[in-house]
Amino acid sequence: MELHLTNDRATPDEQSAVDGVLGAPKDRRVIASGNGHGAGEDALGGENRRHLLLPVLHALQARTGWLSPGALNYAAARLDVPPAEVYAVASFYDLFRLEPTPPVSLHVCDDIACKTQGADALCAQLESSLGQEGAPCMDGKATWFRSPCLGLCDQAPVALLRSAGKSPREAMVAQATAQTVLASLQNVMEDKEVPAESRPRIKEFLPQLGETQLRLLRRVGQVDPTSLREYEQTGGYAALRRAMEMGREKVVQEVVASRLLGRGGAAYPTGKKWEAVLRQLRPESVHYVVCNADESEPGTFKDRIFMKGDPFAVLEGLTIAGFAVGAKKGFLYIRGEYPESFRFMSQAVAAALGHHYLGDGILGSSFSFDVEIRRGAGAYICGEETALFNSIEGYRGEPRNKPPFPTESGLFRRPTIVNNVETLVNIPEIVLRGGAAYARIGTPQSTGYRLFCLSGHVKRPGTYEVLFGMTLRQLIELAGGVGGTGRLQAVLLGGAAGSFVSPAELDTPLTFEGVRGIGANLGSGVVMLFDDSVNLKDILARIAKFFHHESCGQCVPCRVGTIRQEEILARLTGNRTDGSTENEIALLKEVAQAMRDASICGLGQTAPNALLSAIERWRLFA
Repeated sequence: MELHLTNDRATPDEQSAVDGVLGAPKDRRVIASGNGHGAGEDALGGENRRHLLLPVLHALQARTGWLSPGALNYAAARLDVPPAEVYAVASFYDLFRLEPTPPVSLHVCDDIACKTQGADALCAQLESSLGQEGAPCMDGKATWFRSPCLGLCDQAPVALLRSAGKSPREAMVAQATAQTVLASLQNVMEDKEVPAESRPRIKEFLPQLGETQLRLLRRVGQVDPTSLREYEQTGGYAALRRAMEMGREKVVQEVVASRLLGRGGAAYPTGKKWEAVLRQLRPESVHYVVCNADESEPGTFKDRIFMKGDPFAVLEGLTIAGFAVGAKKGFLYIRGEYPESFRFMSQAVAAALGHHYLGDGILGSSFSFDVEIRRGAGAYICGEETALFNSIEGYRGEPRNKPPFPTESGLFRRPTIVNNVETLVNIPEIVLRGGAAYARIGTPQSTGYRLFCLSGHVKRPGTYEVLFGMTLRQLIELAGGVGGTGRLQAVLLGGAAGSFVSPAELDTPLTFEGVRGIGANLGSGVVMLFDDSVNLKDILARIAKFFHHESCGQCVPCRVGTIRQEEILARLTGNRTDGSTENEIALLKEVAQAMRDASICGLGQTAPNALLSAIERWRLFA
């Protein structure tokens, strides 16, 4: 029996968008496929195609600008997924609209990095020109929204433009002003390109461009990222060839020997993950590798640099990982707010397939490996590895309880390794240099190269590659010193889930062990500077708002805790306390402890970190 959300039917345009992803249906009946949650290899073939739900929703959104009940019903029927579950997934993500929306939408970041560069004033100007946020404007053809971080913090403030139709378009506006945003909006409405001077740039925000000591960033801005030939000419795919000569066990041994810690924030030993999955390899095994490119941590933008500037390096690292653990399939999950990264990586996958670096019989061997790209749709929580699995599988991006861990039961309930982009681009270096030699770079506990994302009040914002051991002061000096007023008030390390540190702590070595010594963490490499013109209380309130907005709501400690946290900050910053300031701060700490102890995933566990670190260091509300 066919189920319907309503009696509405999809329009021919909407049906065409769905069929473009799934192929034209042989008939309009729902074929019972008996799909379960995570069907392993069956999810990539046969009748179970629920894992294509996210691409289907993207296609619908791009075609019409919103997801109508009829369109969702048609998608449910084609995928054999209950309509209520399709709606539950569609309503989970920020970039999907479930109410009629003008075909052009403007998303203006007002998160903490953009806030330091005038985002609030920009939004006020847009409200004066375009009208209230969320209301139709430009003769009903457009609308605009405030947005969480868009991942261009080095070029703040920024905006994302999206237009729906048969030829949908997406474009970013960097270092935005009201004038450039309005001009870009007009261009998109007229199906023209965003003015070149308003588009994001790489070279200007790679201050080390051309420096000979660079390893990870050596190609970015120097070679054509769309040219596989240029990638090969600069040493590309030599590591994959070497890995296949070594054999998978030896590759894993070298990664273990390198003592490479994951660069996504958790800092888990990469080699241990790989070992755990390889140990389970049997002739009938199905393993997966996943590249987590959903860098949604405010202040983080390093992965975007690689996907746009050196996409084949990402693919090579992912392919070596697949070879090492016996996987035949890899997924690359890119955050939805990165349209350019999605385009560049899609082109790179096509080129690699055409030159036999992906697909069957790679480099004339028996090793076959494919990469499938999935695009997120605006959900910070999907950076958590198990939430990412659910998102790929066509479920709400909610974290799973652990154990079992992904190395035992990950994507489609199969053994899976998950590494972020920066981690994977280190892999070719390890293979070619050798694990022991790589481990001698940096410090004994923090080996190798590290990328840092500098933004806020710094003279030369951008992505920097350094060896572990440089102090925070030295990194800021490398970036030209403190910008803005020139008087440093605070540094946010690790992003919104990280910690604030004071000018007195600038001589801390930027190593995992060094920052732990001051009660902080490196997280995803965020280094955001705030001069003395910034009201830190407002920044804390924005961070609290961010976590409230981004909580998936699955577990009570995080769902309720992030709300209470935001309410407490609002009372403190607005001097509207229900008791003494000391009581409010005590309550904030109590809520924080409950979230740390009982939240399912790292979002709830780390949501209070930055807030409490600032309150304790500066006694802001004393």
